[in-house]
Amino acid sequence: MSNKKIGLLSLTALVLSSMIGSGIFSLPQNMAEVAGSEALIIGWTITGIGIIFLGLSFFFISRLRPELDGGIYTYAREGFGELMGFMSAWGYWLCATIGIVGYLVVAFEGIGTFTDSPSAVIFGQGNTIASFIGSSIIVWLVHILIAKGVKEAATVNLIATFVKVFPLILFILLALWYFNPETFSQDVKATALNNSVSDQVKNTMLITLWVFTGVEGAAVLSAHAKKRSDVGLATVLGILIALALYVAITVLSLGILPRETIAAMSNPSMAGLLENMMGGTGKIIITACLIVSVLASYISWTMFSAEVPYRGAKNGAFPKILDKLNQNGTPIHSLWFTGFVVQFCLLLVLLTGKSYNALLLISTSMILVPYFLIGAYLLKLSIQQNSPWYIKLTGFLASLYGLWILYAAGLDYLLLSVLLYVPGIGLFLYSRYQYQGGKFNLNKWEKLVLAIIAVLFVWAVYNAFTNVDWG
Repeated sequence: MSNKKIGLLSLTALVLSSMIGSGIFSLPQNMAEVAGSEALIIGWTITGIGIIFLGLSFFFISRLRPELDGGIYTYAREGFGELMGFMSAWGYWLCATIGIVGYLVVAFEGIGTFTDSPSAVIFGQGNTIASFIGSSIIVWLVHILIAKGVKEAATVNLIATFVKVFPLILFILLALWYFNPETFSQDVKATALNNSVSDQVKNTMLITLWVFTGVEGAAVLSAHAKKRSDVGLATVLGILIALALYVAITVLSLGILPRETIAAMSNPSMAGLLENMMGGTGKIIITACLIVSVLASYISWTMFSAEVPYRGAKNGAFPKILDKLNQNGTPIHSLWFTGFVVQFCLLLVLLTGKSYNALLLISTSMILVPYFLIGAYLLKLSIQQNSPWYIKLTGFLASLYGLWILYAAGLDYLLLSVLLYVPGIGLFLYSRYQYQGGKFNLNKWEKLVLAIIAVLFVWAVYNAFTNVDWG
């Protein structure tokens, strides 16, 4: 039995581990493929400022409304009503759940680099029978770990976070040693891409959004924190550490090999770069680190995935059956729900042959609206409480960044998210009917939002069948 609380160090590790999953190991190639060094630096500047203000939004909300638990769902519900709260929770839950399926897929793809050969493919791209069996075993082992208590799972995650950050620091130190200013300064505008610098900057936005997904981790688990004041502080600390790692790795990489060479690398591209600096051992280190990293992230993201439906069920947004804690304080029915959905998604991966990149495309599209609503809620809350000017400014800039990300994502991403929001609407209406004594009791605002979503859904279906290949 365990009802222990999570301290500042473990909360910070959860935020950091959530952000540093698989994306960082492919970041040099992902960024070099779409941007030169000038656009890369501008892109990181915009993202760094935006993400810091998003993190500060969690920080200030946790102080203005310290009694609120559940992070993204609770903040959206308090600010914009039950329906928008559910939309935020559903989008975040799908992002987390599909994202952790992607973690399992890429982990076994990494294992395949040690076991597979042209004549014997065992794990492939993480979508073979062997990968399915291995992933399924991990799903239920992690289920048992988290069921024993969130505190214990957070401690395992803390240890794993230290293990996976070490090779990243090793990479940065070696990159500083091998950095060549002449290589870095070659074609800073990436003219071979035939894109303006502003277009290149836009093309980096979704990449940077994915690697920062998880910034909300401490807020989601705020009910398990030893001190509520640690929630915002852990968020900001995690952001600053991750930002420093991301910028160092991507910028220094362009001083090791030319952009075109990095852009053509297979992923994880950090393995190829480290192999260039220290030989074959480097590739082994990074691949092993990738496996440890994504499995550690799987633990933290599973905790987030289980927490959100539980919080929603307590307020009538999810079915009542998910509103149950076991003797260890774990939302056990929600954990089972998440586990079964992950298992189903793994089966779909096996049957369809989808890869990690396709899963990330779907996952990232679901987090756009929830992140925008965080900044918007702080802005609304700060005006209502007549908070100091810097809190209002934080809410405004975080909202502005959220709108910029929605714009940078493009129409295809937004329509894809609509397709995935609609099944959730059905779940919301069922839960509302269940909690409201056989009535929906929708207000005019909620009816308007549902009507708009219905129109967008028709557009999204048409777009999906005529224009878009989701991988």
